[in-house]
Formats: sequence, C-alpha cells, structure tokens
Amino acid sequence: MMKDIFDYEIEHAPQNQCICPKYEKIINILGKRWNGLIIEVLHQKDCRFSELAREIEGVSDRMLTERLRELEHEQIIEKNVMHEGKIISTYRLTEKGKALGLAMQPLKSWAGQWIGIDE
Repeated sequence: MMKDIFDYEIEHAPQNQCICPKYEKIINILGKRWNGLIIEVLHQKDCRFSELAREIEGVSDRMLTERLRELEHEQIIEKNVMHEGKIISTYRLTEKGKALGLAMQPLKSWAGQWIGIDE
C-alpha cells in the first residue's frame, strides 16, 4: 500500500500541540499549489484532463497529473475511465471531496471581501 505523502510530512514535521493533526493535514493538502483550484473547478462540474488544464491557467500537464494523483490518493477526487472506441477519463469529486468543496465556499467568500489582487 502506498504511504500517504501527507502522513509522512506530518510524521516528520515538528508537531504543534495546539493544532489538530487532521486540520493540519487538510491545510497541507489545500496549501499545495493548484489543489484548491482543482477542487473548485471539480466542485462546479466533472472534467476531463484537458478541460481542467484549460480552466486552471498556468498549470503544466506534469504538475496537474501529480496533483490529481495526490487528490485521488486522498480520496478527494476519483478518476472515471470509459472505453468507448477511445479511452476517455473524467475526474469528479468524491463525497469527501464534495463536502470539502462546500467547506471551501465560505473561504472563497471571505477572499472576495478581504483579498486584493495586484494587477
């Protein structure tokens, strides 16, 4: 069984006794570049790889693949492979991922009010 990379990071990082390890783990997951955007896009609709790459400007195919695998390993997303003449893969949120997507919405609202974007 593949060792969870986030478990490794948590095991080997100095533990802050004031922070719940589960909270720390999800912050580590969301803190990785592109993960929040992937979850946000998939919260809106299921997507093929190429659609995700178009929606998330600036992410390389290699990095998108890596992040999708990590999120799949964490059971936040799932990959559905269909064989209809050619192989078509789509990504969607699991129930766990849908709950996370909903939990992210207040953060999105907060950011809209309080975070400025430098042009």
